[in-house]
Amino acid sequence: MNNNYSIDIKYTNSGVVLKNAANFSLSDTLDCGQAFRWYEKEGKWYGVAHGKRLCLFNEGSDVVIEGASKEDFDAVWREYFDLDRDYGAVIEAVKADKRLNKICALTGGIRLLRQDPWEALCSFIISQNNNIPRIKGIVERLCQTFGEDLGDGAYSFPSAERIATLTVEDLAPLRAGFRAKYILDAAKKVADGSVPIYDLHKMDAESAATCLMTISGVGPKVAACALLFGCGHIECFPVDVWIKRAMEVMFSDGLPSYALPYAGIVQQYIFHYARLTGLDADKMGDI
Repeated sequence: MNNNYSIDIKYTNSGVVLKNAANFSLSDTLDCGQAFRWYEKEGKWYGVAHGKRLCLFNEGSDVVIEGASKEDFDAVWREYFDLDRDYGAVIEAVKADKRLNKICALTGGIRLLRQDPWEALCSFIISQNNNIPRIKGIVERLCQTFGEDLGDGAYSFPSAERIATLTVEDLAPLRAGFRAKYILDAAKKVADGSVPIYDLHKMDAESAATCLMTISGVGPKVAACALLFGCGHIECFPVDVWIKRAMEVMFSDGLPSYALPYAGIVQQYIFHYARLTGLDADKMGDI
């Protein structure tokens, strides 16, 4: 991270404004498959994170975080949107590779969301062998059924302690299928402290992944997602079907060594590029 980097923040009566928000595309960041509680309506993005409702929109080159107080922004949203990381410097560090240069030109507006670690773990357990619309539906039913009512139709993500008191039968309305038993096992292990989900950011990624994989149904991909999106381990590189194919097509020799410290960010760029192009040779051109 560039220690000289800073964002231009303006606090107003109506919220917080990020002036000339470079490398921050709301649509790419909030709809790229890293989080499942955001939706767009009439040019504004609505969601719930860390037990708080939020609305964001673009005003020219600015990003407006509507209704956010200075206290909430400093305590929650600054870290959630990873606003102290210089993504321009990350792109500069990896674009010597002509493939990554082209990918970043199309997808470099993605920022990694620093989600609640338990929510990230549970969401990516739900994501297994699933598609994004269905994942969003299961997550939303989980929140509506067991979360706290935040008003205006919004609900918090239920805690591990709350879910740990339930049974597979209790989770039947979620229509989560085989994933229900994995959700329960994860909740129980987080609730009893055998998986210290809120301390995994202090561990090295390999040890943290090993800890997560003591949960039934959590393999390397889900563990890497939980660590990348919930615990700040940006060196993690989750591999799903899209990424496996994208790597075979574009990076059969692996990522260049200078991209490895930012592997998780680069993974999101590659993943979104693969979704946008379908890895179709005509759409990808010379890469």
